[in-house]
Amino acid sequence: MDKVRVMIVDDHEMVRLGIKSYLLTEDKIDFLGEASGGKEAAELARKTQPEVILMDLLMEGGTGIEATKEIMSFLPQCRIIILTSYYDDEQVFPALEAGAHSYILKTSSATAILTAIYKAAKGESVIEPQVANKMMTKFRPKEKRLHEDLTAREMDVLQCLGDGLTNQEIAEVLYIGVKTVKTHVSNILSKLELTDRTQAAIYANRNGLLRKST
Repeated sequence: MDKVRVMIVDDHEMVRLGIKSYLLTEDKIDFLGEASGGKEAAELARKTQPEVILMDLLMEGGTGIEATKEIMSFLPQCRIIILTSYYDDEQVFPALEAGAHSYILKTSSATAILTAIYKAAKGESVIEPQVANKMMTKFRPKEKRLHEDLTAREMDVLQCLGDGLTNQEIAEVLYIGVKTVKTHVSNILSKLELTDRTQAAIYANRNGLLRKST
């Protein structure tokens, strides 16, 4: 395996020094340099053409997100690893959308960071578990949120469908007419993008929308 060409970007000198010192002990790492801000990082990347960049997010000299966008525009083959203390939505998704390849936290061990570098060089991503959970939540199938558009009464009817009740039984439980039940069922199927009441019952069960026992 050829040496991996790496540069680091962080506005804290001690952080850069610590990472640099560790990387210099690795025979398979070709350390290209360091930058303290996003603008400086883009300039250094143009000069050195790194394969992998360890990129901080919040810096005074241009953010990591801005730098990632710019670097990816002229060096698309570069793998940018976000190395930060933050994993809130306002940082995670813009960074990934900007083209970041991996996202790990500064609390990670030195070995974990090195592993992320080697994986990035091979085209593999490393996503911190906390970040992965956020991604799963954001990109959860649409089905999980469709029922939020139901009215309170439609939700009552959906819960009854989940319990396997017929239209007549739903009418008796909710003290409404059968015709009204049919109208609610039709609206529910439309809003949930389903074709029949069986699918609605499955949806209710899958999403924990059953009636509570009394």
